[in-house]
Amino acid sequence: MPDEQQGKILLPIARAAISCALGMPCTADESAPWLAEHGACFVTLTQHGQLRGCIGTLQACRPLLADVKSNAVSAALRDPRFPPLSAAELAITTIEISLLSPTQAMEFRGEADALAQLCPGADGVVFECGRYRSTFLPQVWESLAEPRQFMAHLKRKAGLPDDFWAEGVKLSRYTVTKWSEHPKEHRHG
Repeated sequence: MPDEQQGKILLPIARAAISCALGMPCTADESAPWLAEHGACFVTLTQHGQLRGCIGTLQACRPLLADVKSNAVSAALRDPRFPPLSAAELAITTIEISLLSPTQAMEFRGEADALAQLCPGADGVVFECGRYRSTFLPQVWESLAEPRQFMAHLKRKAGLPDDFWAEGVKLSRYTVTKWSEHPKEHRHG
């Protein structure tokens, strides 16, 4: 199935899930057979170009349909960085869905080696060290274009200092296929 067609199915499903969670019943076509296949996605909400919520799954552990609906509702109502989305805000909220490839562990000798291996603009990165964990989607490269800056913010997101590095650091990378609503598409949603 062409990527563009997937987006035309997934975006209305995410919007309908958020609408229902906000008490505004809405339906979307959920009949595509590939929605039953396991998939991992992130749902990002923006308003006027500013982040308003982003929640996702790194590993494909449930059907894509369930993952999109759950992550859409969580991005709207449970992102701890933002208050829950109100019904009135939904019309000015743009939804983006990022479908993740499987993550691949990186092998590196120190931070400089890891940074040299990153592909700005293409790689989503998972940072792990002990109980600390964070990820950035490839879209984050648009605002953090330098690998060192990208990594510093990724460590900060995990709750660590920008200059943190240790033997136990694990990095994985993934790519995404993404679809975004055009702001005019959902004015009456």
